[in-house]
Amino acid sequence: MDARTSQIAANLASVRERITAACRAAGRDPESVTLVAVTKTYPADDVARLAELGVTDVGENRDQEAAAKAAAVPGVRWHFVGRLQRNKARSVAGYADTVHSVDSLRLVDALADAVVKAERGAALGALVQVSLDDDEHRGGALTGQVEKVAEAIAASPVLALRGVMAVAPLGWEPDEAFARLAAIAARIQQRFSAPDAAADWISAGMSDDLESAIQHGSTHVRVGSALLGKRTPLG
Repeated sequence: MDARTSQIAANLASVRERITAACRAAGRDPESVTLVAVTKTYPADDVARLAELGVTDVGENRDQEAAAKAAAVPGVRWHFVGRLQRNKARSVAGYADTVHSVDSLRLVDALADAVVKAERGAALGALVQVSLDDDEHRGGALTGQVEKVAEAIAASPVLALRGVMAVAPLGWEPDEAFARLAAIAARIQQRFSAPDAAADWISAGMSDDLESAIQHGSTHVRVGSALLGKRTPLG
């Protein structure tokens, strides 16, 4: 095992311990939380290392990076977790298992059209990204629009509504943010879940606040720096 792989393995063990401890504190089964390793600005070699270490879910924020890595490292599930421009929808539909950042009706339409053109053969998973502070200048559907976006996803024969996603707004206590998301998630799950299509994902929590997110029901934590270290963002 080379030095970089050893470093990532140690970080991975630490993150998994944190997840397990947080689940125990919340009275939850650690198996109920999926670790999504966010690899933005890191090379495909690191994705391959994570895969060798048993990480099966990988997240990316930018299509250009994600598409190249998906081609280079098969065998993992790709989650698109960044803000998505509609003109990138067709590319993302070609490799992503799930898009966590669906925040408008226009993006729903673009993704549905992209799935058809990509001839995927399977529905594209989609989560409604929620703007917990209703800031129109950042990503996320305003809280009053979340159910409309969810309804559009659920109505599409080529998209599969998985649940909701959010990032704790700057200046907010994580507990306040994730409690609000949990309440929204409960409404979405109650309205849109079916025996064969449970809209029960809550994508919340990153390196600094995953414990709070798990306490409030997160099913998917998106962890980057705690796994791979801190790097200067590209571009």
